[in-house]
Parts: sequence; C-alpha cells; structure tokens
Amino acid sequence: MKLYISRIILGIFLVSAPFISAQNLLKHSFTVKGNCNMCKERIESTAKKAGAKTAVYSVDLQTLTIETDNAVSADGILKKVADAGHDNERFKTTESSYEALPDCCHYERNSQAATTENHSHPLKKENEFYVKGNCESCKARIEMAAKNAGADAAEWNAETQTIALSFDPAKTSSDKILKKIAEVGHDNEKYKSSDSTYKNLPSCCLYDRTIPFGAANPKVHLEEAEAPEQSAHHVSNTERAAGKFIEGVTVTGSKAATSLQKKEAGLVFNIDKKELLKAACCNLSESFETNATVDVSFSNAVTGTKQLKMLGLDQKYTSLTKELLPEIRGLASAYGLNFIPGRWIESIQLTKGGSTVTNGYESITGQINTELLKNVEKPETSLNLFADFNGRTEANITSVSKIDDKWSQTFLLHGNGTFGDTDMNKDGFLDRPKGAQLNAAYLLNYNDLEKSGFGSHFGINFIKDERTAGQLGFDKKIPQTQQSLYGVGIDISRFQVWNKTGYVFKGKPYQSLGWMNQYTYHQQDSFFGLRNYSGKQQTYYSNLIFESILGNTNHKYKAGASFMYDGYDEIYLTDNFKRNEIVPGAFAEYTLTGIKYTLVAGARIDFHNLAGTQFTPRLNFKYDFMPHTILRLSAGRGFRTANVLAESQQYFASSRNLQILENGGNIYGLKPEIAWNYGASLQQEFKIFGRKSTVVADFFRTDFQDQVMVDLDHSPQQLTFYNLEGKSFANSFQTQWDFMPFKNFEVRLAYKYYDVQADYLNGRREVPFMAKHRGFLNLAYSTNKSKNGNFWSFDTTLNVVGKQQLPDTSTNPAAFRIPAYSRSYAVLNAQVSKNFNKKIRAYLGGENLTSYYQKNAIIDVKNPFGNYFDGGMVYAPIMKANFYIGLDVNF
Repeated sequence: MKLYISRIILGIFLVSAPFISAQNLLKHSFTVKGNCNMCKERIESTAKKAGAKTAVYSVDLQTLTIETDNAVSADGILKKVADAGHDNERFKTTESSYEALPDCCHYERNSQAATTENHSHPLKKENEFYVKGNCESCKARIEMAAKNAGADAAEWNAETQTIALSFDPAKTSSDKILKKIAEVGHDNEKYKSSDSTYKNLPSCCLYDRTIPFGAANPKVHLEEAEAPEQSAHHVSNTERAAGKFIEGVTVTGSKAATSLQKKEAGLVFNIDKKELLKAACCNLSESFETNATVDVSFSNAVTGTKQLKMLGLDQKYTSLTKELLPEIRGLASAYGLNFIPGRWIESIQLTKGGSTVTNGYESITGQINTELLKNVEKPETSLNLFADFNGRTEANITSVSKIDDKWSQTFLLHGNGTFGDTDMNKDGFLDRPKGAQLNAAYLLNYNDLEKSGFGSHFGINFIKDERTAGQLGFDKKIPQTQQSLYGVGIDISRFQVWNKTGYVFKGKPYQSLGWMNQYTYHQQDSFFGLRNYSGKQQTYYSNLIFESILGNTNHKYKAGASFMYDGYDEIYLTDNFKRNEIVPGAFAEYTLTGIKYTLVAGARIDFHNLAGTQFTPRLNFKYDFMPHTILRLSAGRGFRTANVLAESQQYFASSRNLQILENGGNIYGLKPEIAWNYGASLQQEFKIFGRKSTVVADFFRTDFQDQVMVDLDHSPQQLTFYNLEGKSFANSFQTQWDFMPFKNFEVRLAYKYYDVQADYLNGRREVPFMAKHRGFLNLAYSTNKSKNGNFWSFDTTLNVVGKQQLPDTSTNPAAFRIPAYSRSYAVLNAQVSKNFNKKIRAYLGGENLTSYYQKNAIIDVKNPFGNYFDGGMVYAPIMKANFYIGLDVNF
C-alpha cells in the first residue's frame, strides 16, 4: 500500500514539475526588425541559444516574445539577436552583420530599433520609461502628471510609448513620478493604474492594456506631421517639417520620398524633396514627372508652355497653393508653374478630390500645396547649376539658417535663361521661348510653440520673367507691325508678401488659433503676332482658423472666417475688361475619430459680390477594415470664377477670333463654374519579395453645372466661350502599385482611364486633348551609401499616352486639317546621379528619349498671319530627345 501511495505522489510531482517551473518563468516582448520566415527562424533560434526557454517571433508585428528564468538576462538575449543581424529596441546590429544577411532579410532600418552602435548600451536611456497612451490628450495628461510629481521636464513619445524625464533626485524620483502617472490613468513599466481610473479616461485615451511594453500601439492617433493641409497648426511649418507636431510629438523614422498618408481621411500624397531629385525638376511643372496622379503636357507649340491635369480635367480646376496660400490662379494660370523653382521646394502635398473647406472654395478636383525650404537642424547653403544641350541654363542658391533658438531664416535665389534657338521639327518656329527669369524670396520664421505658444512665418517674393517666341529671326526690339516674321513676347512682373501667425493654448495642445494673410501683385504685358494682351491683378487674402475639441480628441472641430479680394484689369486687342471680386466667407469643419474610422465633415458659405452666395459642403470618410486595408469615400462641391482670357492664352497664337456668348452673368457676362466631385479609393498593403508593397485603386467623378465651355469645335477660326447647357462630366479611374523587388530598387506601376465628355453647341463629344488610356512606369535604384555618403542613383520613367480626341478642323482646306484622333505614343525619361559625398552631387539625364514629337504641331505654319494658322493644337511633345547635366553643392 505504501508503495502504491509513493508511486502516486511521485507521479503527481512529475506531472506538476513543468507547471511549477513555468510559474517561475518571466515573459517579455520586444520590438525586433525582420522581414521574412528566414528572419523568424534566425531570431528564434538565436534567442533560444542565448538562454530563452521559448521564443516566438511575429514578422507582421515585428515583435519577439520570449520566456526566461531569473538567471537569464533579456538584454543578453537581445544583444545576441543584434549580433545575428537584427536591430531591436535595445541594440543595433553592425553594418557588416546587416549586409551579411540574405537580400530577402534586408529590413528597413528606420524605425524603433536602437540607435547606438555600441552593444554595451541599451536603447532605452536612463530616466526613460515605458508609459502607455493613445493621443494628444494622453500626452498632455502624462506630462502634466510628471511635472506635478516634481519633474523639471517630461517628454512623452506616442510612437515609442516612452517618456523621457529630467528631474532633481534630491526633490523627487522616477518611482514617485511614474506612480503619479499611473494615478491619472496610464499604465507604465513600474505601476499599473486602477481599473476605475482607467475606465474614467475619455474613450480616445483607452489604450490596449494587453500590449506588452515596448510593442507598437496600433491605437495611436496623434496628428501626422506630413499633412499640413489637414492641420490647424499650419502656422508653424518649422515644427512640422522637423518631424514634430505641437508640443513636440515625435514622428520617428525617415519619410519615404513619396508616401500616401494612411491617417488622413482624404487621399493625400506627400512628395518629399528626395523625390524631386529623381528628375530635372527645374520648376513645379516638372515636379510630377515621377508621380502617376498628375498629367503634365505641352499646351502650345509657339510658347512652349506646360499645363497640369488631374482627374481628367484642366489645371484650373485644381487648387494650387504655396504655403497653404492661393498661388497659381487668375492671371498666373498660364505661366505660374514656372514661378516655383524645383530646388526651392521642401515638399508637396497632393490631395485627390475635394480638399478641406478651411483652404477655400476653388478646389474641385483636388489641391496641390507646395512648401518652401525652411527647416534645418543646422545651417545649410546649397548651390545648384543646371544646363541642357539646347541652350537652357539655371542656377539656384538656397540658404537656411537659425538666427537663434526661436528665429530662423531662408534666402532663395533663382535665375534661368534660354539662349539657344531650338527648332527640332524644322518648321521655322522656336520649340520653346528664349528669355530669362530672376526669382528671389526671403522667409523669416519664429517658433516658440512649446513655451509661449506663439509661432509665425513671414515671406516675400519677387519675380521678373521675360520671354520671346515665334519664328526664327524675330526681333523683339522691333515692333511686330514693322517686320514680317511672327513673334510672341511675354513680360511678367510679380510681387508677393505673406504672413502666417498662430497661437497654441497653454496646456491645450489640441487648441490653436491661426491667421494667414497674403498680398499679390501680378502684371503681364504680352503680344501674339498682331494681338496684344495685358493684365494686372491685385489680390488680398486672409484666413482666420480656430481649432479645438469637443470633450476629447476624438471630436475635433475647426471654425473660421476668410476674405478674398481680386482686382482685375485686362486689355485684349481694344477691349478692356475690369472687375473686382470681393468674397467674405465663413466655414466650420468637424472631425470624428474612432478606432477604425475617421470622418471629416465641413461646410463653408461665401458671399461673392459677383457670383452671389455660394454654399460649399465637403465630406471625407476613411475606414480601416484592417491595419493594411483602407477604404476612403469623399464628396464635395466647389465653385470658381473663370478667367477666360488668362486661362486660354495657349490659343492666342492662332487665327481664332475670340467670342463670348454672354448669358447674364457678371464675369465676362458669364456665370461662375460650379461642380460636384465624388470619389472612392481602396488602399491595400501587403508583403511581396519579403518587402512592403502598396496597391491603391481610386475612382472619381466630377459633374459640372454652369461650366464655362472653351469651345474649339464650333469653328476652327473661333475660340468660343459660353456657359454649359446640358451635361459635362469627368470619370477618372486609377490603380497604382508600389513595390520593392529587392533592396534599394523601387517600382511604381500605374494605369489610368479617363472618360471626359461635355455637351457643346454641336452636341456631346469627348473633351479634346484628353487620352482615355494612360500607362505609367517608374523605376528607381540606388547603391548602398558609403560612410562618407558616396552612392549612385538611377531613375527612369515611362509614360504611355493613348489616342486623344482633337478639335474639329473639317471645314478647313484639306491641307490644314488634322485627324479626329491623335496617335498613341510613349515618352521615356531617365537620369543617373552620383553623390560623391554628403555635399557634392552630379547628375546627367535625358527627356523624351523615345524622341517622339508632334511633327506638324502648327497648322499653316508658313502663313502665321493667315486665316488657318493655329499653334494651339498640341497633343504630344514638340521637342525630340533632350539631354541635361547638373551639379549640387552643399556648404
């Protein structure tokens, strides 16, 4: 009997031993970088060899969960994992260990991994502790509690879920501070908040208590720094571009050259200045060469001007802003893209569909906002020299420096000249104008948001641009009436001054007040053969925005008022067109943020003295089915007054007579243009080749009412304007796939379909110069950087453009007719650049390497003063392959 009892006791002991042992194991979870199943096997086996009882690595979550006993150090395990080639939150691997990994294992080294090369020091510094939280309210609460507990300074980082403390040990301790933080509701690595305190937090602050310390928090919903047009705190661009939002919330990791803002309700792309270096990018019109969303094309064979198109519609329906202030509009519509040099640009934010109501009423197809250089940690002066093989030269000098801790300044200087006669198609006309531009700007920034709450940005810009085009040999100094050669002269002077000032309320990082003001003077004197056109525009714009929350940061609102004054004075031939537009307005916008969704609903009302009272509602909705699957919906209304003369200058170099069919409106006898835009998009992220990949598909429809029609079909000898009677619509579908087959090699592939039709006087037809089908391919590869910043970059872009409907010229004599549709064609651009070190870069590139060009771009080219001459029938490039070289030097 005793033997039987002994066997039972022994059996119970043997069965219980593993559980007793397990109770003594410690469970940890850490952030570890990896890419694929090979990484998983390597990380887990290394951890077990280093003493972990169990080790489970998740590639998707980028976390390693281990169990150890008291005798094994978690730091020791993570050090071995780093030695095997994998950055983690405590240690960073050596460059040689990382490079020794197979290509499929080369993860992106830009996030929460340790930043020190010395493996004897962990990432988390002394007096830095894990604290859980979700949003701006959490941040304010955590930092306030820390200071109330005696901390001299406290900085909570949402992305890393850590707080950095500075305190006097004689007065307080980290234990006292962390205990105080737990008492206000926030679990930390030393103390846990009570359930009742946690449950009393606002819903937006209810963080996930099951996530291990150090792991990523998917509920973080702080505002992203890269989307200024959605931010009422745009008054301080210095904070934003430094990777910070109000009160110093850090956005970790380097931004991609072009990124889709996942947290924005609208479809917003951020184009970094790194993206602009992939092409010649001499001005804004060339800044979208590697972007599939915007279509860039020549609009006139005589003046060589370029225009943008988005969602299948002309540039005039897209709001083009600079520093979130109105920029390319009115008299600047035709040539304004040339007034923002590429080397001046810090970033571009591109919004498809209706943008926020806080930025005005003119956006119909979207918004393109350009931010100028103004943010550096240390003084930086750059020189850029550019020249192509056909006589175009440019020089840029940019200098950004700090005056003191609060003040910084930027000097921007640009000059360009085109001196050679370029006539590649041998038709006797210049393919692009000759002339020069001088462009200078000064920016002054004040940033004291963290202390006093004030920030301000001041800017001033002056431009002088003179161009001559037309037949070879034309002399601009001789009046057109005294020479037989056809000429075009365009002289523009432009002056701007602006200011943006804002205040962030103390203790309320979610509440701010911003005020923006700008004055613009624009003058153009020009002639097109025997036709003269001149105009003056004075614009004053003011916008006041208040932002706060309703209860918590899940419920935000913006409210404000704006004022726009436009004074126009134009002369075409002998007709004088004058008008003053005065537009006071008010707006409000509400943002609802949930765990998986964001809703932005806004409306504005504008009291236009000529267009009447206009109501502009807009709605954007985003729903995250999963962290990597995002649906967006949008709808909105926009209106604008058409500047029919300035916006149609590409047709002035022709024999067409201008005709306006008035219908009782107050702008050239026409009514304002009104349109509704609706959109839906689906964004899907996944891994292919062990690396991140993104597919975005979107559809947008634009419906017009009272659109001002630019009719080229009524007669080849007439340019007719009238308000729409009937329907006019644009359907746009685009799908884009971004992926990386192997390290440092990026691929962007896109297809676009447009269906753009309108009811003209002669019936419904496709809008001319808009291809239904377009294809896009961009390839970018760079070699690994050496220690001194030495590397090569290779970039190429292929655009395939389908056939386009062309204006009707059937009533012309047979020799002066053009086909009903153009041919399909492809354009290839490429560039090779060499960074010799961090300060010197040289590049060589080619445009239109396929050398496809429109051979008969000008109708009746031999008789420019005749009845059939027309230089506006351009559907393709008018220049063959062109090569360029450039040099960038940083001081």
